[in-house]
Amino acid sequence: MPTTKTLREGSTQKRAAILTAARELFLSDGFDRTSVDAVAARAGVSKRTVYDYFGDKQTLLQAVVDGVGQSLITTIGRILDDTLTEPTEAIDLEDVLVTFSMRIATDMLGSAEYATLQRLVRTQFGQLPNGGENSMADTPDEALAERFAAFAAAGLLDVPDARLAADQFIALTFGVALNRFGSANAAEDTRVRPLVVEGVRTFLRAYRAE
Repeated sequence: MPTTKTLREGSTQKRAAILTAARELFLSDGFDRTSVDAVAARAGVSKRTVYDYFGDKQTLLQAVVDGVGQSLITTIGRILDDTLTEPTEAIDLEDVLVTFSMRIATDMLGSAEYATLQRLVRTQFGQLPNGGENSMADTPDEALAERFAAFAAAGLLDVPDARLAADQFIALTFGVALNRFGSANAAEDTRVRPLVVEGVRTFLRAYRAE
């Protein structure tokens, strides 16, 4: 069971060192075979410090998963800012949505961070306090929904429910590639782009403003 004790925030540098050490050991040795002593030794801190900062090994694992998730959310935010910028009447919706999707498929879904998250959740699922749920899981969908709402306000999309539109867009584009191929890494698999393009066109047939 995860700890209920009050934890210390402590030194940012030590906290980062503990998370890095735990991530490396959980991936290489697995959760069960990784001891708090081993994490402390690799991080260069005392065992007591690990417990003071994280309470127990399960909570430490959840912190590692959440940390990787936050890194991916930062990547998604950067892609959104690069591709789905302030809408204008002259914008080519198909082009920008395909560009956004392909950037997600390469920069995020094709990243080492994403592979790490998938591996941690898949192999250590039973040890995660929240059953593998990342506390920030809805953040990317909400951010995309905000962009779609902006496109609707500009008269480019007709989206009565922006969050639903975002969920459907994800399912139609890189979600299809994940379901069909088990991966949406467009940098390594040329089959991804045609699925993305057709998904964007299907989305626009449903949501493009008349």
